[in-house]
Amino acid sequence: MFKNVFGSGFLVRTAHVILTWVITLILFLHDTVLRKQEETGQLVQPVLFVLLVLVSVLLYFAVSLMDPGFILSDDRDLHFTLGVTEEQQDMIPPTTKPLRQRRCGHCLLQQPMRSKHCQTCQHCVRRYDHHCPWIENCVGERNHRWFVFYLAVQLLVLLWGLHIAWTGFSYAPSWQLWLRTNGVLLTVVVLVVLLSLIVLLLLGSHLYLVSLNTTTWEFMSRHRISYLKHCGADENPFDRGTFNNLWGFFCVWGTVVWEQVYFREGSDQV
Repeated sequence: MFKNVFGSGFLVRTAHVILTWVITLILFLHDTVLRKQEETGQLVQPVLFVLLVLVSVLLYFAVSLMDPGFILSDDRDLHFTLGVTEEQQDMIPPTTKPLRQRRCGHCLLQQPMRSKHCQTCQHCVRRYDHHCPWIENCVGERNHRWFVFYLAVQLLVLLWGLHIAWTGFSYAPSWQLWLRTNGVLLTVVVLVVLLSLIVLLLLGSHLYLVSLNTTTWEFMSRHRISYLKHCGADENPFDRGTFNNLWGFFCVWGTVVWEQVYFREGSDQV
């Protein structure tokens, strides 16, 4: 389920953890509301903040090290890739969307629908979304929902941290003295603002795509994807309505045979 911690993304993960805890430490060392509450024995908010930061780090490692849905062998995935039988494929009229299995040209394994080979990970990934350099892992069928959970928790940590940092600025009679006194905290605020915007955009875009039951790869490259390029511009054969899409993404566990969904949608249009 999990990959080697000391793999190719070791430096990225180490940098992320160090940056997270350095910023947290700065918030405690400066004259922020966290430090004031700690000094007066009001430990509820400081403890909750540290626990939330810890949860975000644990989620980061979980998403980073989790198997995103690698396809490792034909035998293991045969009952998924053959979700539509040969008889069903023969029943599909020639005018409907074509449905065929294909073999990956890199790892030579049969690819289920919505999977893609990742050049960085050197594996085909089920319901491939994208390869994220931030976590040094693919986002796919098995870790996509955890990736969204992580983004939500990380955004909450960043916004809370921004509020805490804002309370730590101290007055100074001149700009030079103010910058000398608050320079480190100002750097933290700028960095947290930038990270908050990035995480907010990522979270918003992923929730939007999830509500449509499409992936980043399908959204950006549908004109090159064999099972989508014959569809209309506003047609998505996997869309089951916003509520069902969100419910299926967050609440339904297990592998979906997307060939069956595709076949059923295609049959409804005949």
